[in-house]
Amino acid sequence: MSEGTSLVPAPGSIPTRLARWEPRRTYSWLVVAGILALIVWSGIGTRSDLRVFLHGDAWLQTWTFVRSWFPPDLSGDFVRRSLWSGVETIAVSLMGMVLAILIGLPLGMLSSRTVLTALPAGERDQASPPFRLLRGLVYWVSTLALNMLRSIPEVFWALIFILAVGLGPFAGVLALGVHTGGVLGKLFSEVFENVDAQPIETLHATGARTGAVVLYGYLPLALPHLISYTLYRWEVTIRAAAIIGVVGAGGIGREIYVAISLFHYQRLATLLLMTLIVVSLVDYLSAWLRPR
Repeated sequence: MSEGTSLVPAPGSIPTRLARWEPRRTYSWLVVAGILALIVWSGIGTRSDLRVFLHGDAWLQTWTFVRSWFPPDLSGDFVRRSLWSGVETIAVSLMGMVLAILIGLPLGMLSSRTVLTALPAGERDQASPPFRLLRGLVYWVSTLALNMLRSIPEVFWALIFILAVGLGPFAGVLALGVHTGGVLGKLFSEVFENVDAQPIETLHATGARTGAVVLYGYLPLALPHLISYTLYRWEVTIRAAAIIGVVGAGGIGREIYVAISLFHYQRLATLLLMTLIVVSLVDYLSAWLRPR
C-alpha cells in the first residue's frame, strides 16, 4: 500500500452505503417480527384454530347449513313484509342523515380553526385575551364533542336510545344521527381547514363581516366536498341501519333477528337478498348524484 493511502472508505463508497443500509434493514425486520408476534398473540388470545378448515366435516356442515337457505321464501305475504322493512330501513337512514347534518355542520365549523379565526387581520390582532380564550374553549369543546359522538358505535347508541325512547325506528334515527353527526363533523372540519384562502382574503378586503365571510366564502367553496362526504356517509349509514335493527331499532335488521332466532333460514335468505337490493340501490343513487 502506497504512502498516504487512507483506510477510511470514501463517503460514496459501497462500505459506507452498506453501513447506512444495515440499521434500516434491521429496523424493517423488527417491524415485521413485531407484526407477526402480534398476529400469533391475537390467534392464541381468541383461540382461533384455522386448521378446522382442513377437515372434511367442517365443509360438510357448512354446505348443509347453506343448503338449508334455499329456496328463499318468496311467498307474497313475506315478500311484502320484507319490502316494507327495506323501505323502513331507507327511511331510518335518511332521517338519520338529516339529523347528522344538523349536528355535524355546526360542530364541524366550530372545530375548524380557519372558520373560528375568520376575522380580518386587524381585528384578529386587536382581539382581547378573554375573546381568544373563549374562541379556544369553543374549539376544544366542539372537538371533544365530535370525538365522543363518533367514538361510540351505532349499536351502542341504539341500545342507549332504546332505553330512552323505546323500541322502534325513532331510536334508530337518533342512534344513526348522533354517531354519523360526529363522523360528518370531523370530515366537514377537515374540508373547512383546506378551503382556498385567496377568496376569503378578498372578502376581508371588501370589509365583509364574519357572518358574510362564512356564508359567502367558506360554505360555497366547501359545498362540493360537503355533499360528496355526505353521500358517502349515506352509503355507510344504510348498512348501519340494517345492523342496528337487530337490537330493536327498526328496519330490516329486526326481521333478520327474528328469522335467525326461529331458524327460518329460507326467510333469512330472502331478507339478505332484500338487504343487498336496498344497499345496491342506495350505492347506485349516491354514485349518480355525486358527480352532479
